[in-house]
Amino acid sequence: MTGRRREASPPTLVALLRALGAPLDGPGDIVAALRMRRLEQWRRPLEPVAVAWEGRMPALGLRLPARFAARRLRCRIELEDGGETVSWTLERDRAQAGRTDVEGIAFVERQVACAVRLPPGYHRLVVEGAAEAEALLISAPMRVRSPGRERSWGVFLPLYALRSERSWGIGDFTDLEALLGWVTGLGGDVVATLPLFAAFSDGRSQPSPYSPASRLFWDEAYVDVERAPELDRCVEARALLGSAAFRRRLDVLRSRPLTDTGGVAAAKREVLEMLARHFFSERPGRAADLRAFVRGHPAVEDYARFRAAGERHGRPWAAWPASERDGSLPRRRADEDARRYHLYVQWLAASQLAEVDRNARASGAGLYLDLPLGVNPDGYDVWRERSSFLFGASAGAPPDSFFREGQDWGFPPLHPEAVRLQHYRYPIACLRHLLAKASVLRIDHVMGLHRLFCVPAGFDPRQGAYVRYRPDEFYAILSLESRRGDALIVGEDLGTVPRFVRQALSRHGVHRSYVLQEELRDVPGDRSQLPPVPVSSVASLNTHDMAPFASFLLEKDIERRVALGWIDGPELRRERARRRRLRRALVRFLRSSGKLGGTGGSGERDGIALHRRILRGSLFHLAESPARMVVVNLEDLLMETRAQNLPGTTSEYPNWRRPARRRLEQVQVMPDVVDTLRTLDRLRRRSSP
Repeated sequence: MTGRRREASPPTLVALLRALGAPLDGPGDIVAALRMRRLEQWRRPLEPVAVAWEGRMPALGLRLPARFAARRLRCRIELEDGGETVSWTLERDRAQAGRTDVEGIAFVERQVACAVRLPPGYHRLVVEGAAEAEALLISAPMRVRSPGRERSWGVFLPLYALRSERSWGIGDFTDLEALLGWVTGLGGDVVATLPLFAAFSDGRSQPSPYSPASRLFWDEAYVDVERAPELDRCVEARALLGSAAFRRRLDVLRSRPLTDTGGVAAAKREVLEMLARHFFSERPGRAADLRAFVRGHPAVEDYARFRAAGERHGRPWAAWPASERDGSLPRRRADEDARRYHLYVQWLAASQLAEVDRNARASGAGLYLDLPLGVNPDGYDVWRERSSFLFGASAGAPPDSFFREGQDWGFPPLHPEAVRLQHYRYPIACLRHLLAKASVLRIDHVMGLHRLFCVPAGFDPRQGAYVRYRPDEFYAILSLESRRGDALIVGEDLGTVPRFVRQALSRHGVHRSYVLQEELRDVPGDRSQLPPVPVSSVASLNTHDMAPFASFLLEKDIERRVALGWIDGPELRRERARRRRLRRALVRFLRSSGKLGGTGGSGERDGIALHRRILRGSLFHLAESPARMVVVNLEDLLMETRAQNLPGTTSEYPNWRRPARRRLEQVQVMPDVVDTLRTLDRLRRRSSP
C-alpha cells in the first residue's frame, strides 16, 4: 500500500476519465471534456454535499444564471429528526458580484449561510425561488467517538480458522462467543477477526473475506445450526443431524488440514433449508420477530431475491437477462424456497451475532470488526448500487519494493462523484451495518478515504493512477456514525502513506495502526531503539497480510518468496542480511529494556526458546507502551509460521483456508498462552494513566 506520487500516462488518464463518465475517445478530447465539465458544475446550483463541523454551517456557493441574481430566494434546513425547520431569506443581489461567463452563459455565485448551530445529523438544505436546489448537510463533531478504557487489549483470530470440539470445520458465532468469554476472563477487552460478511460459497471465487458478496449482510456459514430455535420442533432436521452418514460427513470436514468453508456451508445449508421450510410452514410465535427484523432491515428482502435469482441462473448477474441484470426481479415461484432460505439465515445470523455483541458489552468487552475496502463485482452490492461504483477500472496498488508489478485487486472502486450525488447512501449503510455489532471498527486501507489507485480495464497495474475523493465528507460520516454506534475507529495506514493522511487521522481522532514488524523496517541495524508507539494507535506485532512473528524471526516468509520465484541472487542475500540485522536490533532493544527474559546467546542459535522470549518481550513492550489498544494474534502465541494470506498469490498458496493449529479448548489451557496474556493484562493495567 503506497502513496508515492506517480505521473499517469495519457492513455491511463483517458481510460480512467472515460470510466468516470467523461466523453473521451482520445487525448485530443480532453480540453472539450473539461469545458463541458466546467459548464456542468456551474449549472449545478449547489454542491450535493456540505459539511457543518461542530454544527457550524459553512458559507456555500450558490451558482445561478445571471438573470436570476437579483431575485429573492428562500432557504431552509430540514433537520434529520423532523424537528423545527430553520428558514431564512436570501435577499436580492443587485450588484451581481462574482459574475462569470461559461461557454457563453453568464452565471453569478451567491453565498448561502446560516448562523444557527445545527444538531448532529444528516440535514437537508433547500433553496427555492428562481432556482430549485438542495444538498445534504452533514453536521458532525470534528472527532470520532473514543469509548472504552485507555489501555485496552484483545486477541485476533479469523473466525474460519477458529475450531472447537463442537464446530463443524470452521468457527461459528458460538465459538466466537466462547473466545470472547475466555479473553474477557483474562482481562481482555476485544476479540478481533476478519470480515464476517456474506460470501459466495459455490466456488465461483476464492474464499477471501475481502471480496464479500455484500457488505450489508452476514455470512450464514458462521451460523451455529444447533442453536436455531426451530431445531427443537423440526423432526426432519434432527433426524439428519443424528444420522451416521451426516456425522461422518462432519468428521471429514473437521479433520481436513485446510478449512473447507464451501463444504461446511453446504452441510449447514442442508439443515437450514429444512429449518426454513419448517418455520415458514408452521409460522410459530417467532414470525413476529422475523417481521420486526425485516422492518429494521428492509433491504434483506431484496438481497434474498437477488441470491435466489443467482441460484436459479447459475451465473453472475452480469450474464442475466437484461431486466433482471438492471435490477428488476419479478416474483417467481421457482425462487420462493431459496428466497425464504436466505431471508431466514440472515435473520439467524444477525440474531446470533447480536447475542454475541450483547453478552460481550454486558461484560465490558466487544467485537473488533473490519470494513474491507471493496466488494465482489458479482455480488449484491454492485448489482443493486451499481451507480455508486466506478466501472471500467479496478482498485489496486502501484509497484513497490514488495510487488514490483503493482497489484490489481479485482473489484470496482466507489465512484467519487456518484456517491456524493446519492448523499453517500451506500457507504453510510455499510458503516451502520458494522457499527450495530462492533465496539471497534477498522477501516481497511484508510488512505482510500482520500485517494485510491485505480487500474483501467485491460491495463497493467503499473499503468494505473490515483482517483481522488472528498475526505472531509467521509470523515464527517465516520464521526457521526461512530458517535451513534459508540465505537472506536481505527485506520489501516500501513506502507508508504502521505503525511496528510496521518494528519487527517489525528485531526479527526481516528486511531492509526502501529505494527511492529512494519516499524522494524525503519530501524537501522546499528541501533537498539524502536520507533515510538503513538498514543492514538492500535498496536500489534503483525497483520493477517504479514508473516506470523515466528516466521518473521525464522525467515520462513523469505523462504516462501524464494519458492515463488519472487526473490533470488544478490537481492536474496541482501534481504537475509537485512532481516538478521533487524532481529539483532530487536534482541538488543529487548535485552537493554529488561524485556527479553531468560538467558541465552546472541539470538542466532538459541532456537525456539529464544524466539518465544523475543515474542513475549515484544508483546510486553507494546503492552507498556501508550498505545490505546494492543491486539495479539493468537497464532503468534502458538508459534505458527504459516500466514493466513500471502498477498500476490492465488492458487500458489492456500489463502484464507488455514485453520489454527490448536482447537480452542486446547488453547485455553496452554500455560504459555495463558501466562503471556495474564502478564499482558497486568502490564496494560499498570501502564494506564
